[in-house]
Amino acid sequence: MSGPPVLGRTLAVALTGLHGHLVEVEADIGQSLPGFVLLGLPDQSLQESRDRIKAAARNSGLPLTRRHLTVNLVPAALHKRGSGFDLAILMAAYAADHRVRGTAGLVFLAELGLDGRLRHAPGVLPCVMAAVAAGHPEVIVAEESCAEASLVPGARVRGFRSLHEVIVAFGGSPDAPLASALAEPVPGPRQGAAEDLGPVPDLAEVAGQFEARFALEVAAAGGHHLLLEGSPGAGKTMLAERLPGILPALDDRTALEATAVRSLTGRSQSTARLIRQAPFQAPHHSASMAALVGGGSGLARPGAASLAHGGVLFLDEAPEFDRRALDALRQPLESGTITLHRSSGVVRYPSRFQLVLAANPCPCGWGGGRGSACRCSSLQRRRYTAKLSGPLLDRVDIQVTVPAVEAKALTSGTAGEGSEAVRKRILPAVTRQALRLHPFGLSRNAHIPAALLRDDAVAIGARARAGADAALDRAELTARGHARVMRLAWTIADLRGADRPQAQDVDTALYLRRRGEGEETV
Repeated sequence: MSGPPVLGRTLAVALTGLHGHLVEVEADIGQSLPGFVLLGLPDQSLQESRDRIKAAARNSGLPLTRRHLTVNLVPAALHKRGSGFDLAILMAAYAADHRVRGTAGLVFLAELGLDGRLRHAPGVLPCVMAAVAAGHPEVIVAEESCAEASLVPGARVRGFRSLHEVIVAFGGSPDAPLASALAEPVPGPRQGAAEDLGPVPDLAEVAGQFEARFALEVAAAGGHHLLLEGSPGAGKTMLAERLPGILPALDDRTALEATAVRSLTGRSQSTARLIRQAPFQAPHHSASMAALVGGGSGLARPGAASLAHGGVLFLDEAPEFDRRALDALRQPLESGTITLHRSSGVVRYPSRFQLVLAANPCPCGWGGGRGSACRCSSLQRRRYTAKLSGPLLDRVDIQVTVPAVEAKALTSGTAGEGSEAVRKRILPAVTRQALRLHPFGLSRNAHIPAALLRDDAVAIGARARAGADAALDRAELTARGHARVMRLAWTIADLRGADRPQAQDVDTALYLRRRGEGEETV
């Protein structure tokens, strides 16, 4: 009586957004007519892997079996996509044919070239994160993906240049020597390809604008959202572009998530280091909703809001954006994640960013100050300002006016305070709030839930918050706006080094939010 059939087994990872699912790859060799069947809801790119696998195996000196090969991807109900399954499928087929050994329980993540090269597959970082979380830290990747995969704590990564090397490493005996094309060195990870986000302009280049600079400092210290309104040429864009330069470096978790999102987009070959610098995304005002929050056919891909995770999403000429796209930001502004529903499934991406909006006071731009040069009618002004909805503005903590720069500030020859000096002043405030909020699993004042603001550890005394309470009773603040003023007051107190916010901190917070409810301007 014959024994049970021998199945070749390996592991791979299927991604749904940034969340990975461990997939068991089973291979069985039958006695029927020759063929190669792939089961388990593979998409078109994965169906095409059969021809890539056959050519890679043949050109690596160890052709696939001539008998009937059936490969099953478990769980069968989960859709699988992409070329990252190539190596796992082939190694499972070899194991079923007794060509290699020791593949069970190992995760294989690599695309195969027709000549047998192992190529980088987009999304290696989130795949390895999922594998380690599932208790399978042994990962086999292409050599150019090795540095990126090794970013995950606890992962034990082995990188190979070619299928020939993988076969030998797992006890196989290729029938042919390594092809001469494979003897050429494969380029390793391009250092700084994705993690080097480029130099950030210095705040010293901004002339004057002391109030706007203070608002920028408060926003950076507490992680608050910011609206800059002013006439053309006042310096709104200059200020926004310099915000990443005064932000603290990303913590380990945020850096890993931000790097994983960038890995998923496939915009670079490989990521050699974690992203520590705060990202900066500035989409054009013609950007669609899919480009801004994520979308596309099949499972939704990440948009600019997710690529800005841990950093800044800057919308210049904000009223010119599609209003539906702007309002789509309301959910991530509250939760820090974007949830996208499509017929193919639901995906979630991290989107904890600082929103910075820049807007003119009217369509012509000259309606600020005295407005003597403004050519807009009152109806045009109302239509323009109405493009930024009240619910969206209610979520923007700081709303300031950036006046036109005076000639004295431009021609004085005295440079303003630089980014590094401001950053050094911000870091102690960031440390203070991180220590205070650590018991609640938080790190920045802007992320404090409204319910927590009533806790003794975070609550502001009745005397100190009297101004904000009066504004709430007069309907000048919404309940959400009141909570955001409390968070702002904490940040201002942290910048002063105070243990608790005082009345002056709450009053300053109200002033920074003065373009809130009840006003007709943006």
